[in-house]
Amino acid sequence: MPLYRDEGVVLRTHKLGEADRIVTIMTRTRGKVRAVAKGIRRTKSRFGSRLEPAMVVDVQCYEGRNLDTITQAVSLATYGDAIARDYPRWTAAAAALETCDRLTEEGEPNLQQYLLIAGALRSLADDVHAPELVLDAYLLRALAVAGWAPSFHDCARCGDPGPHRAFNLASGGVVCPGCRPPGSAAPASETLRLLAALLAGDWAIADASEVRHRLEGSGLTSAFLQWHLERGVRSLRLVERA
Repeated sequence: MPLYRDEGVVLRTHKLGEADRIVTIMTRTRGKVRAVAKGIRRTKSRFGSRLEPAMVVDVQCYEGRNLDTITQAVSLATYGDAIARDYPRWTAAAAALETCDRLTEEGEPNLQQYLLIAGALRSLADDVHAPELVLDAYLLRALAVAGWAPSFHDCARCGDPGPHRAFNLASGGVVCPGCRPPGSAAPASETLRLLAALLAGDWAIADASEVRHRLEGSGLTSAFLQWHLERGVRSLRLVERA
């Protein structure tokens, strides 16, 4: 069996048998992998807490037919420890980790998605920006990398230069009066400006935004994400909004 080594973010774990766990890791070079950590639930496990969600690790694995096997794990960044001390940051991290898991496929290298989730966790651990802003920025960028970049200025259908006020999920963002389908939302212009700033990484605008526009923007972001995933993200229900 081939042996490989990579760094990655632990997305989730679940129990296997009496003492093992299956660990899902978003790696830098191999994409998402699922591997067995044998004996990790025993008190004297050599892996300890290094393979918990939100941890960044350097792992060594044997490649298996169905599941790989982790033979070594070294902590690179213990974001999980800092994030777990604050409930809003932890729920935001949980939603980001679940989204990364949903947006990626096993065995398909995706460096951009890896860098996005690692960067989001670092921002949450450092507590530089409000957790809900970090989460929404991550969600919007992850969707853009996956091919579903929303438009917050020009018409998503015909490309008519904006700004436009109507927002339609199925159309891919804001739409002009001529393309506006029935039932489109009409968010505040400040909300659309905030979402555009989060997508572009303009934190000066994002940090200065008002609570009401953050709440409205979070609702649009969550709806846009779940529309394209075609299923709900369970962790989003736990996220505390400002």
